[in-house]
Amino acid sequence: MNRRDALKLAGLALALPAANAAWANETYQVLNPAQKGDDPSKIEVLEFFHYGCPHCRDFYPLITAWKKTLPADVSFRAVPAVWNNAQLAGLARLFYTAQISGDLAALEPAIFAAVQDEKRPLFNEEQVREWVTGKVADPAKFIETYKSFGVGSQVQRSDQLARAMKIQGVPSVVIDGRFVTSASMSGSHENTLKVADELIARVRKEREGK
Repeated sequence: MNRRDALKLAGLALALPAANAAWANETYQVLNPAQKGDDPSKIEVLEFFHYGCPHCRDFYPLITAWKKTLPADVSFRAVPAVWNNAQLAGLARLFYTAQISGDLAALEPAIFAAVQDEKRPLFNEEQVREWVTGKVADPAKFIETYKSFGVGSQVQRSDQLARAMKIQGVPSVVIDGRFVTSASMSGSHENTLKVADELIARVRKEREGK
């Protein structure tokens, strides 16, 4: 799903993917300038996504299984796309809250279903409070985390990362702050992970050659 479609308020789950014209016939794009990761000792992999994107939902089980196979020198982080949009910021806030509370693995499939199948808005505190009641052990604590400065800061950081890495569509995978790939470039979600593996191996070889 591209940025333009994601920002249509009435169509978070309905838009079709569109590739950036500059990416045509390429399996990945080289970022210029490259972006530094949080841990220089690791090969950082970032997945940009959002819960209203049907392609992100299709990709979810594949990348969930794939990240469990990553070697010790690779770090993985999911990053919700925000694009300065209030609805996407609300979904990003829900993601980080569930991550901090330890409920992410249990809640994530249900979040995709709620947003896409039930067309349920989960964009603000009251909507999230109603939805999580009965789904988490301590809804009050969950909402306290949701409203926290720390979660808000992570949402802002997500937006900054997407801008710095020129993310125009989701799901997109960024390797080592240098390479971006996606199904619109690689041809399929499965190929995206194959390209990611190849780029991880390339970065590792380059580092070993230094």
